[in-house]
Amino acid sequence: MFVIVDALVVDSVPDRLVFLLRNNGVKVNYNPGISREEIIKVLNNYDILVFRSRLKIDKEIIDSSNRLKYLARFGVGLDNVDIEYAMKKGIKIINAPNAPSESVAQLIISMIFILERKLYNIIEMVKNGEWPKGKILGNELSNKTLGIVGLGRIGKATAKYASAFNMKIVANDIIDVRDELKKYDGKQVELNELLEKSNIISLSVPLTSLTYHMINEKTLKLIRDDSILINTSRGEVIDTKALISHAHRFKGIGLDVLEQEPPKDDLFKNLISMENVIVTSHIGSETKEAMDRLTEEFAKNVIEAVKNI
Repeated sequence: MFVIVDALVVDSVPDRLVFLLRNNGVKVNYNPGISREEIIKVLNNYDILVFRSRLKIDKEIIDSSNRLKYLARFGVGLDNVDIEYAMKKGIKIINAPNAPSESVAQLIISMIFILERKLYNIIEMVKNGEWPKGKILGNELSNKTLGIVGLGRIGKATAKYASAFNMKIVANDIIDVRDELKKYDGKQVELNELLEKSNIISLSVPLTSLTYHMINEKTLKLIRDDSILINTSRGEVIDTKALISHAHRFKGIGLDVLEQEPPKDDLFKNLISMENVIVTSHIGSETKEAMDRLTEEFAKNVIEAVKNI
């Protein structure tokens, strides 16, 4: 017989996730879009809070319940959660870190192709009635040096795809990843060396005090002219003001994340409008396959946790 526990789901999730939870002893109150104020009022009635990235799960929300046992993030990143405070209160964290890796890595490679071949220019010109054959020359990926900052799940998947295109791999990480890089004849280097030597730089790090604005005025000066910068991690990893001042030096900049999402201020609109910049709307994990994997992995993790309540 299942132990019945109560879960409040405050953001949109797939129907299958709700089905799986309800079939495994979780009484689900599905209320996507519920306000922060309302969550604080009712959270004391629940064992589990299921959320995505819309809300900051901070001290105020955590303190609004004496019953809460799990904070369950439907996704990977936990930068919107005060993990340290939750753990002090004895609240455990659940997420699904494995599911989106392939989809995000494929987006990274797609952005590299788009920027190296200048496809965004060509597509727009053809849509406007031009036929720019012979006017725009792109570049191949072969023998380009790809610098991966953060060789976690997404970084490893990116290295796998990049090696298939005969790219040279260098990586930076806070742990020893030399054995992993041997698979791709790659090399682990310090961040400054990676920035100086890479033709293409891809950022795949979590947002922490160490990675906040790691790409800034000082580090941007190290990056060679006519290079490509890709960020699919978190917008705050890059100092936007500094990036704008150096943007003219880049062959291309591909961003799936911004410091402000959605972009409202002129600072971000100016960045988006630049000819060598492409921006997508934080879609790294938004494929059917990733959502299916995410649903199954997350449900499994929640159901396993329920056994311990």
